[in-house]
Amino acid sequence: MSGDAAGAAQANGAAWRVLPDRELRPSLGSMNASVPVPKTGLWLRRFLAFVGPGYMVSVGYMDPGNWATDIAGGSKFGYTLLSVILLSNLMAIVLQALAARLGIVTGRDLAQACRDHYSRPVNIMLWLACELAIIACDLAEVIGTAIALNLLFGIPLIWGAIITAVDVFLVLMLMQRGFRVLEAFVIALLVVIFSCFIIQIVLAAPAVKDIVGGFLPQASVVTNPEALYLAIGIIGATVMPHNLYLHSSIVQTRAYERTEEGKRAAIRWAVTDSTIALMLALFVNAAILVMAASVFYNNGRTDVEEIGQAYQLLSPMLGVGIASTLFAIALLASGVNSTVTATLAGQIVMEGFLHLRIPDWARRLITRGLAILPVVVVTAVYGDRGTNDLLVLSQVVLSMQLPFAIIPLVRFVSDRRKMGVFVTPTWLTLLSWAIASVILVLDVKLVIDTFTGAGG
Repeated sequence: MSGDAAGAAQANGAAWRVLPDRELRPSLGSMNASVPVPKTGLWLRRFLAFVGPGYMVSVGYMDPGNWATDIAGGSKFGYTLLSVILLSNLMAIVLQALAARLGIVTGRDLAQACRDHYSRPVNIMLWLACELAIIACDLAEVIGTAIALNLLFGIPLIWGAIITAVDVFLVLMLMQRGFRVLEAFVIALLVVIFSCFIIQIVLAAPAVKDIVGGFLPQASVVTNPEALYLAIGIIGATVMPHNLYLHSSIVQTRAYERTEEGKRAAIRWAVTDSTIALMLALFVNAAILVMAASVFYNNGRTDVEEIGQAYQLLSPMLGVGIASTLFAIALLASGVNSTVTATLAGQIVMEGFLHLRIPDWARRLITRGLAILPVVVVTAVYGDRGTNDLLVLSQVVLSMQLPFAIIPLVRFVSDRRKMGVFVTPTWLTLLSWAIASVILVLDVKLVIDTFTGAGG
């Protein structure tokens, strides 16, 4: 083990065990500490140096998987599931703050931390669970991008799914130009998505009192199996397991001082960055559901569950021709944007758990190939309806993987031997375990409903 790695291990507490064949490497290699952070000057300059990782993480919270669940939830149950979107977003803010804290304090991403703490069999299980989550996420991106290409340019879904493999070269080109370029690309597409939905909400003109009422929790979300199925899908689409691995790594791209004072400031700026970015994600997710509720549910179209259906009906029902086009443009931007974070998350997870690095293009092609295959098969056999069901199912699969990422994360950041003075305070630890418990209970109920035929 190198001197730097040994020093890092000692500095972060004896609880970390870094074995000779598990030498601690900087997360993301040469990108680690590659973004300069001013040590003096206005607070705004220091904050802006940390702006970026939060927005990259927020991409996963408004990817195409959210669209199917939000549209189905809004058209079928009106504004009721807004409370679930709010709850899941608050969960996301807490969990992403914990991920940033872990990465900044220990110099490890979540995958590396798991590798250094758990036995090899446990690590293999955690790695497989995370890979399944990444494939499920990639599946949503493939379907969403393919649908957007079909809606905008008339490209058949099967060919649209195959075309998504081209994004491998886009991601590689951006990564070669530096992390800031990658972040700028992501933020630019986020602005496109945000702008499209601001216009959509203005056109839909929903009643403010209905929106406010929707944010208040209702018992029907849990007692109605179909609503619960969609609710867990929303949680799976919002709190994404691979985003915890991603965030714990990319916050380390900042060249903050690796001292107690430097880490404390870095945590403050990183959490502020991710909180603001996730509030943007909350607006987008809520806007999709509000649009579906105000346009479809309020007009008796409770049968709208598919993205394609929503596209076809938006312009006629709103009486504005550009409404459907804006919807499809935002969907395409969402699908393309999500490929960046999925690629990075895949690299971080594989390197962290297995200490294995393969060429980025190979890693991306393997993951994308595993996502394209079921889309092509399902589209060929079941048509458009099959891809929508697959999209919603992918989000439920993501939700089922959440405990495998959340439990290790909460355990690590609440361990004083690992975190030292940066250990989470008691109130935050209790809140974090409460979030993990809520997700576990919902997952168990979903499994029961699915196997008893009561679920959606």
